[in-house]
Amino acid sequence: MSNQKKRNFQIEAFKHRVVVDPKYAEKTWKILEHAIHEIYNHNASGLSFEELYRNAYNMVLHKFGDKLYSGLVTTMTLHLKEISKSIEAAQGGLFLEELNRKWNDHNKALQMIRDILMYMDRTYIPSTHKTPVHELGLNLWRDNIIRCNKIQTRLLNTLLELVQRERTGEVINRGLMRNIIKMLMDLGSSVYLEDFEKPFLEVSAEFYKGESQKFIECCDCGEYLKKAERRLNEEMERVTHYLDAKSEEKITNVVEKEMIANHMLRLVHMENSGLVNMLLDDKYEDLGRMYNLFRRVPNGLLTIREVMTSHLRETGKQLVSDPERLKDPVEFVQRLLDEKDKYDNIISSAFNNDKTFQNALNSSFEYFINLNPRSPEFISLFVDDKLRKGLKGVTEEDVETILDKVMMLFRYLQEKDVFEKYYKQHLAKRLLSGKTVSDDAERSLIVKLKTECGYQFTSKLEGMFTDMKTSQDTMQGFYASHPELGDSRTLVVQVLTTGSWPTQPSVTCNLPAEMSALCEKFRSYYLGTHTGRRLSWQTNMGTADIKASFGKGQKHELNVSTYQMCVLMLFNNADRLSYKEIEQATEIPAPDLKRCLQSMACVKGKNVLRKEPMSKDIGEDDAFFVNDKFTSKFYKVKIGTVVAQKESEPEKQETRQRVEEDRKPQIEAAIVRIMKSRRVLDHNNIIAEVTKQLQSRFLANPTEIKKRIESLIERDFLERDNVDRKLYRYLA
Repeated sequence: MSNQKKRNFQIEAFKHRVVVDPKYAEKTWKILEHAIHEIYNHNASGLSFEELYRNAYNMVLHKFGDKLYSGLVTTMTLHLKEISKSIEAAQGGLFLEELNRKWNDHNKALQMIRDILMYMDRTYIPSTHKTPVHELGLNLWRDNIIRCNKIQTRLLNTLLELVQRERTGEVINRGLMRNIIKMLMDLGSSVYLEDFEKPFLEVSAEFYKGESQKFIECCDCGEYLKKAERRLNEEMERVTHYLDAKSEEKITNVVEKEMIANHMLRLVHMENSGLVNMLLDDKYEDLGRMYNLFRRVPNGLLTIREVMTSHLRETGKQLVSDPERLKDPVEFVQRLLDEKDKYDNIISSAFNNDKTFQNALNSSFEYFINLNPRSPEFISLFVDDKLRKGLKGVTEEDVETILDKVMMLFRYLQEKDVFEKYYKQHLAKRLLSGKTVSDDAERSLIVKLKTECGYQFTSKLEGMFTDMKTSQDTMQGFYASHPELGDSRTLVVQVLTTGSWPTQPSVTCNLPAEMSALCEKFRSYYLGTHTGRRLSWQTNMGTADIKASFGKGQKHELNVSTYQMCVLMLFNNADRLSYKEIEQATEIPAPDLKRCLQSMACVKGKNVLRKEPMSKDIGEDDAFFVNDKFTSKFYKVKIGTVVAQKESEPEKQETRQRVEEDRKPQIEAAIVRIMKSRRVLDHNNIIAEVTKQLQSRFLANPTEIKKRIESLIERDFLERDNVDRKLYRYLA
């Protein structure tokens, strides 16, 4: 193969020069200028946009972009100055309409001009960093129309006047307003902000400042809040109709500051209509409105919460310290529950179930319930009343509701162990007298207490129920081993475990001979079947059914206490007995004997005895007879004992003393637990830790804790540090 020579080809430029007509640029611009005039004069229909585009294209191509751009600015400015004069000449309400019409015309013209000069927009403008045609048109409109001296102030005043008229109830052309405001926004956010929004907010603040002052002088709190809410809604609606969405927060802040924040304290404390009155009168709607408005301003909810808490604590304090209310414990607790229900409803209905308000409510209740040292006793008495008779015919759900409410009050108690003491006493009486309405309700409450406080709290209460069940089995065994007693069960014994039941001092009481023999048989049977046990009779806790015959052959079955039975049986052998003789024969303690005689001689309808002299109280010189004239429409008559429902002062002191004694080992156990884990701890920290550990049962007294520490040191559980006497060490 032969090597071929490489050939190089070259393309040369066209030698003939294109000569551009010296007047080309001027002629072409005149054509384009004429077109712009025609567009502004609404004669664009006769123009050939294709030809115009080509002309503009050629001008840029032949490096006449500068002439084209400057010519455009001059021509548009000229037209805008003419437009400015026609807008200025518009009278009254026609001013905005003319402005809006000319703005629409300008936008249409601008669109056409931009189409013609599209090539310049794409090439010449980016390379020379000039303003694009559309933006240029907006800037020229801004500078020649909106910022023109005669138009600028007039435009602002007209817009503000229309807003003012709308605020006073007039109907305005919202569509026109929307177009004008949109124009300001289209011209750039700074134009909207500087030329309208800033002065609008200033004028609004002044308006609402004056209006709020006027309203607060002539309206009550509820009315004022309605007006404030309406104004707030109006402003938000105004934003949606014709203002920039970003203005909503700013204008609502103005209304909130002028109408709510600046008058907050005056509103909540307003005489006869402020927050306290709303709370007293259950004005849920007004309270809800106050909550929703105040939550919008700084410290608004805090203000409501503080006033509510202060009012609640004050009324609660009065409630728990009013001597009249303390006369009836059940009514006292019911009032507490009603008050709690009332505020729970307010918080859920008006305060949006706000947790901070719920916490304030709880802390207030805890504060004033514990102001009354008898609260634990009264809550237990309330439970006792409900479980004896108050829950008859009530559905299971309602029973649960009542028990839940009791538990809620129980949680507020600082001295839960005091409640436990009373609850145990009352439960014992209910179980032994068979007066409990529902075993299920009793057990349900014990389960709730167990969940709240743990097994330790309720183990003895559960033991009481166990004893009742075991006693039934014991009685079956007793009668099975004594067939001679027949089917009529004259004696029913409840055998109570000493540790589980409230300790009762063993009181001697002379039982009638018929009873004594039977009791002795039971004692022999029981001790024969259980080794190593001791029985002591608690005659103050029993009941009896006795058959009685009165004058004219009236027969009744009387349901009485064991003490009352002992007294009545004496009248089988005597017609008249003095108080002293009864006391000597029965040996019943004087307070119990007086109560038992009072219930049989002084209670109308239950007066199976007569006494001389007749009076409501029992005296030591009184004499008693069987009331031959006693009648009742019932065959079975229940004679209750006149009970001191609340404890008397000595009983109260005794219970308090027992509670204090029971606390000592608990405090000591807590100290030992803490010191075992910490080994060394200073005095203040021990006090704090012990208080914290025991607060679920009671509020430990620092003085008592100190005494328990001393006792533990004496018994070599702890020792003091040789250098720092406030430091304790645990001795293993």
